[in-house]
Amino acid sequence: MSVQLNINNKDYVVEVAPMKRLLDVLREDIGLTGTKEGCGEGECGACSVFIDGSVVNSCLVPVCQTNGSKITTVEGLSNNELSKLQQAFIDCNAAQCGICIPGMLIAAQALLDLNPNPSRGEIREAIAGNLCRCTGYMKIVDAIEIAATANKG
Repeated sequence: MSVQLNINNKDYVVEVAPMKRLLDVLREDIGLTGTKEGCGEGECGACSVFIDGSVVNSCLVPVCQTNGSKITTVEGLSNNELSKLQQAFIDCNAAQCGICIPGMLIAAQALLDLNPNPSRGEIREAIAGNLCRCTGYMKIVDAIEIAATANKG
């Protein structure tokens, strides 16, 4: 099946099996390896991407359902330099093994797009669908809070 996608503002046409997971198309066919597979069951959030503006677990989406869609991966959150959100994750040492970080960044960006001044409770709620086995979440919450503050200036 021929699938047309706009990924990170670049158009792609890929020939793939219609039920191939979007996650696999992104990583294997397009070469965007930032999106990670954590559980493969839609439970951990590591593979989160934006599809037409909504956060979706790409491991659960057959690519045939995305034909003509606009997709943003973690690579698309910035251009040539890191976004304030990505820089805050680095500054706060919010990443350890790194598997959850792409999904955390997508969830955090979705939050900040809707609510540029979230409380710590709202940040925790926004990332609740993303599992991290390394950090204990405190540094991730700190990073999102710092990014929100940086966006004000």
